[in-house]
This record gives sequence, C-alpha cells and structure tokens, in this order.
Amino acid sequence: MAVRPLVRGPAGPQTRRVRSRRLHPAWLVAAVAFVALVGAAGFRATPSVLLHPLHEEFGWPLATISAAVSVNLLLFGLTAPFAAALMDRFGIRRVVAAALTLVAAGSGLTVFMRTSAELILCWGVLVGLGTGSMALAFVATVTGRWFVKRRGLVTGVLTAGGAAGQLVFLPLLANLVEAYGWRTAALVVAGSALAVVPLVGWLLRDHPADLGLPPYGATEVVPAPARTGGAATRALGALRTAARTPAFWLLAGGFAICGASTNGLVGTHFIPAAHDHGMTETAAAGLLALVGLFDIAGTIASGWLTDRFDSRVLLAGYYALRGLSLLVLPSLFSGSTEPSMLVFVIFYGLDWVATVPPTVALCREYFGASGAVVFGWVFAAHQVGAAVAATGAGLIRDQLGSYTLAWYAAGALCAAAAAFSILLRRRPGQPGGPDAPAAPATSLAGRSGAPVSAG
Repeated sequence: MAVRPLVRGPAGPQTRRVRSRRLHPAWLVAAVAFVALVGAAGFRATPSVLLHPLHEEFGWPLATISAAVSVNLLLFGLTAPFAAALMDRFGIRRVVAAALTLVAAGSGLTVFMRTSAELILCWGVLVGLGTGSMALAFVATVTGRWFVKRRGLVTGVLTAGGAAGQLVFLPLLANLVEAYGWRTAALVVAGSALAVVPLVGWLLRDHPADLGLPPYGATEVVPAPARTGGAATRALGALRTAARTPAFWLLAGGFAICGASTNGLVGTHFIPAAHDHGMTETAAAGLLALVGLFDIAGTIASGWLTDRFDSRVLLAGYYALRGLSLLVLPSLFSGSTEPSMLVFVIFYGLDWVATVPPTVALCREYFGASGAVVFGWVFAAHQVGAAVAATGAGLIRDQLGSYTLAWYAAGALCAAAAAFSILLRRRPGQPGGPDAPAAPATSLAGRSGAPVSAG
C-alpha cells in the first residue's frame, strides 16, 4: 500500500477540501498511541511484582509498600483531566514524551532508594503522574482530534491496549525479578519508557491541521483551535461548568460504579475471595488473567458498536449485564475451576471496560471541544469508585468473614448505573449518527457559551 509523505502544509483560517490519501496519517498516530498506552499499562502494573522483593530486602511492611501503589492509583486518575488540558495547551507529542520521561525517572531512580518515602516518591508520584498523563483522557484526545469516522472502534482498540500491556509486561517482569532481581526489572521498565520517546517525537502529531489534512473520515481541513489559557485553569474551568449539567453527574456516577465493580472489587478481591473457597491463588490469578484477555475482544467490539448504535443504550446494557453476572458470582466459587466459573470469566471479561468507548463518545457529544478534558474528570470518578470499593470490600470481608455482601452490593450498583445511562438524553440539535462530530461551539473552559444541558 502506497503511503503519501507526511509533508507539512499550511493551514489558513479558512477550511479547504483535500484529496483523500490511501493511508491516512491518523492511523500512524493511533499506532504510536497504542504503543504508549500498552507501555503505560505495564508500567503502572509493575509494582505488584515488586511487593514481596522489596519487603524481603528492606523489611518494610506490605502496608507501607502498598501506600506507594495507592498514591500511584490516585494520581493515575486525578492527573488525567490536567493532562488532557496540557495536551490542548502544549500538544500531544510534548506531553506524552514528558510523561514517558517521568515514568523512566521514577522507575530508574528506585535502584538507588534507601527509604520507603523514596519509594512513594518514585513509584507513587513520578510513575503515577507519568502513567496518568497517558490514561484514557489521552485516548479521548487522540480520537477526538484525528478521527470522525471509526472513532468508537479506535477508542476500543486503544483502550484494549491497557489490558494488553498488563498481559505483555507482567509475566516478563515477574520472570526478570525471579531470575535477576527487582532492580533489573525496574531498569527494564525505565529503558522501555525511554525507548518509546523517539517514536513519539517522530510520528505522534498534535493535530491533522498541522499536516494540512482533515481528520480521518472528514473532507475539510479545520485549523487547530488556538492554544490559550493555562492547563490547570482549563481543567478546573471544564469541571466547574460541566458540574452544572445533569449529564456530567450521570456519566461520572456511572463511571464511578464502573471502577467500583471492576478494578476496585474484582481486580483487587477476586483472588482472595476464590482462595476463601479453596481455590489456589495460582488458579485464581489465571482466571483473572483470562478476564483481561477477553476484555481486549470485548472493548474492541464495544468500539465497533459505538460507531453504529446509541451509546446510552449500550451503556445501559453493559451495566445491567455486569450487574447480573456479579449477582450470580457468589454461587460459582468452589475449590476448583468449574465450567460455570469459566462462563462467568468469559462473560464478565467481555464487559470489563466495554463501557469506555460509549462514555468517551457521550462526553464528546455533550461537551464538544472540551469533551476530552471532561472525560478526564469522569475517569477520575472511576478511580475514586475503585478506591472506595477496594476498601469497602475489605471491610466487609473483615467484619462478616465473607465477600458475599460485596458482590450483591456491586450488582445493585450496576443496576443504578444502567438507570443513569437511560436518564441521559440526546442533546437538542445533535446529529443522529454515531460518527457525527460534536458541536465545536461548546466551551467548558469558562471562555464563552452557556452550560450544556443534559436534555
């Protein structure tokens, strides 16, 4: 397939029609973003293989080491909206390159640490800020700028990169820790992050207008929006204005339940819950890995569906089906891997983060040009929900001696999330097609325009 050279062309204030190319540069941008996201997922998950080696070498309590992971998770969520605003201010390429450098610094400096405070600084703060800058708000920014058609599908593929990163990195790093020690694993992570930086600088473009091109699926070049205002001001302004709309709270509430019913509950407590019923930790971990495997297929399929069907209906269906599966789960645990549990793993895995593509699409629909920044705040709610569920399920287990109530509570919450999705209504005047671009006139940074209504 012939590829036209990526020649930078002038983009004036007036839009102009451009001939289509056989391979649009948007696909190269998406490919580089996928590589960065795969790496970010692996980098963020790496501390799980370092817990016991650090405990054995330094004698730190596991709770102290886990504090670094908690800081990492918190910053991973809270950094997203500010990173999206920084991408609007300084460009995608600069922010992602800086994020990868932060990850490399945080991982590499751990080989010199001597105190637990230094661990929290390196793995918690530096790696948390770096990976948070390449979280799902990064996906929303790339797809919003570079794609009109196939937005949902590309969102699904990029989101699936998160699951792929964990599948690729964790077995490799676990083997490195076992064979050569945790320092070697930390240096491999640092080297991998730095290796992606030149690729980002070479191929990751900020906006199709920089190349004199329309987004994929469009026919006209529209100049990139002016880069005005500070990133923090834009992020907080987007939150302030979005918070005045019912749509934001319905999306954020649903996504908080999404985080609670995935990362917070199943991701954290599935293995100990299975162990409570006599299953070995190795077998339970294998089942959780299968969830991640089916998650890749489910998220890509969800992106394809988002391009073709109403995102509100998809979200309602995803949450309702997830809730039903969690209500059934307590009856499936046993000392061995039964076929019924495998059915749950397949069904639940396909639904794990299938909610992301339609949620991104709805943020773009309701909040226009600020949709990526607003989605950053919605994703922050996801992480808060995950943190609350992780702690709450642990308390239930300590007090009652069983996780059963936690599974039932999560199922009920998913039913509420499905109801939130049904309450979302299409914006007046919004084009009906899933691939239709969001109205660019909406501004949530406090510069102009009235707040967007949910219906």
